[in-house]
Amino acid sequence: MVALETIVSLCKRRGFIFPGSEIYGGLSGTWDYGPLGAALKDNIKRLWWRRFVTSRDDMFGVDAAILMRREVWQASGHTQDFSDPMVECRRCKRLFRADQTEVSKCPECGGQFEEKKQFNMMFKTHAGAEENPESLSYLRPETAQGMFVNFKNIIDSFHPRLPFGLAQIGKAFRNEIAPRDFLFRTREFEQMEIEYFVRPGEWREHFERFRAEMNEWIARDLGLDGAKVCEREVPDDERAHYSRRTIDFEFDFPIGRKELYGLAYRTDFDLARHSERSGADFGWRDEKTDEFFIPHCIEPSFGLDRTVLALLCDAYREDEMAGEKRVYLKFSPTVAPIKAAVFPLLKNKPPLVEKARHVYGMLKGEFGDIMFDDDGNIGKRYRRQDEVGTPFCVTIDFETLDNDTVTVRARDSGKQERVLQADLIGFLRSRFK
Repeated sequence: MVALETIVSLCKRRGFIFPGSEIYGGLSGTWDYGPLGAALKDNIKRLWWRRFVTSRDDMFGVDAAILMRREVWQASGHTQDFSDPMVECRRCKRLFRADQTEVSKCPECGGQFEEKKQFNMMFKTHAGAEENPESLSYLRPETAQGMFVNFKNIIDSFHPRLPFGLAQIGKAFRNEIAPRDFLFRTREFEQMEIEYFVRPGEWREHFERFRAEMNEWIARDLGLDGAKVCEREVPDDERAHYSRRTIDFEFDFPIGRKELYGLAYRTDFDLARHSERSGADFGWRDEKTDEFFIPHCIEPSFGLDRTVLALLCDAYREDEMAGEKRVYLKFSPTVAPIKAAVFPLLKNKPPLVEKARHVYGMLKGEFGDIMFDDDGNIGKRYRRQDEVGTPFCVTIDFETLDNDTVTVRARDSGKQERVLQADLIGFLRSRFK
């Protein structure tokens, strides 16, 4: 298993992810995505949206506001229950999560801890020019509530039939006591979530259907190694206050086996609470049975940043090629931030550069995520592209000028083959599936 520090170093060196506010010493729990990291995230989001939204006719995409009225969080239970146990060292005043501290003394200075207390993790802010109790608001700690409070808007606008779902990709914020482990536990992160509304008696069948589809997403869409993923039934004393059943999909990260995704049965908790507190009518009359009820909810929840981390860790490889040590990222072409790189064999030969630019433009227009690289010798360029996970490199050489064939080199094997320029798009497309 690759060390987490190795992944962090590669990410910074190759432009995937940088420490937040780094030139001022950094801000704990924040990370900035560079060009390759942003492209990787965007590919994941597009795949997720296609699988869970645009390929279905029972899903509606939304993009709710990050700032919400405090009544939303009072109704959802977050102002009361969204907290972690915290302890403070009497000597150095460092704060720690009590459930993650294995010793009774401070690991930093050996001092004694104060009594444990609960710490609410929501970020507080004020909406408006004056800071007073009436202007108090919160940055959302989850994206789910933006979907619940828009339930009636979707009903009134689109008149869906049960079952149906709302889907959203967006930022959430949690004031973690001790953010750590790179992208795994941060204060600002992105979620890809679904709230799927069902008849109360049918929740089990939909729960199992999403369970299967989440496993398919992990293996087929992302290409993660299934041997590193397992399911964990979350016991009663560990589940969120709104959940009657939760399964965690755990991944073998370098820091141990940790939660990657979650699948929860939220019952009618959220809609019932918001209906009661706001006065909005979330009731549903079943057209088949004439039964009246508030729909229940199945919630598949996907952490985008943890997906990025899992992909980086799973893809990392070290081997030897042509007598040299090599590092490469074995990304699936569907998620790779660069699908192919185009090289002129020599950058000081204008006919090669001109032809390479033409091929680059052709592939760029077709696939988008294409890079032009003429810096250094061919061997260095191959190694550089291997390290960022580019599946194929296309080299324009003197033979290209004679017969319009190019050299295509595969990342994983290093195998090279000649392909007609006219066939290049079809050749690559067949391998990007």
